[in-house]
Amino acid sequence: MRDDELQAMAARLTEVDGIVAVALGGSRARGLHRPDSDYDLGLYYRGRPDTAALRTLAGSGVEVSEPGGWGPWVDGGAWLTVGKDRVDWIYRDLDRVEAVWEDCREGRFETGFQPGHPLGFHSPAYVGEVALCQVLADPTGALTALRTAARDYPPPLRAAVIENARWEAPFLLAAARKGAKSADTAYVAGCLFRAAGLLTHALHAHAGTYLLNEKGALHAAATLPTTPPGVTSRAQSLFAHLGTTPQTLNAALDTAEELVAEVLGVVAV
Repeated sequence: MRDDELQAMAARLTEVDGIVAVALGGSRARGLHRPDSDYDLGLYYRGRPDTAALRTLAGSGVEVSEPGGWGPWVDGGAWLTVGKDRVDWIYRDLDRVEAVWEDCREGRFETGFQPGHPLGFHSPAYVGEVALCQVLADPTGALTALRTAARDYPPPLRAAVIENARWEAPFLLAAARKGAKSADTAYVAGCLFRAAGLLTHALHAHAGTYLLNEKGALHAAATLPTTPPGVTSRAQSLFAHLGTTPQTLNAALDTAEELVAEVLGVVAV
């Protein structure tokens, strides 16, 4: 899509009751996109958006969800095709995003269940999306103001995310040892996945960088200046060689404990 086409769509969307701002997010907002990457448009609303009007804009054959239709955090939207391009409308409740920002400023966050997010939805991702987005339409200026405020990663959030990884990652590995005794590969893999996710969150927090999604998080962590060399390849190899016996599972956990200790040493608050 051309820039003027995006701007025109954003302008039409903000004429819909309830939609107060539209932003370009995802890889295209950060300049990391491929030619075939989707256009992710955040539809920031207050109250309840007029979904009937959105369906009219989307056109026939496009399913536009009600708020909450996709889950509690990524709460709805629509998937469109415009010409040869895929365009995703993704709802965001601006009141909720602003409340999460206030929590982040005070070092509070939560991880909630959300389909498509096996690690769970990390609430500061709401803030990171705003901080890294390109605002396309914002008649009230509310989204632009939040984007300016959120550019600097809050030090209390940094401390809280790192401290959470400091206790939970070793706890998970200790729990996984019990699964290894009975050769429960699935349980051990689940514990390792969450532990690796906690480390990526801690590394990003230490660097003052928002992490928006667990997809690609290990590779993203490898680009941070303070991440120990080889963390991504070493973490990935854990899942490639778990095996199905207590011996192989415990060997993987030995390696994981070394990795956790190394990363937690780097991110010391």
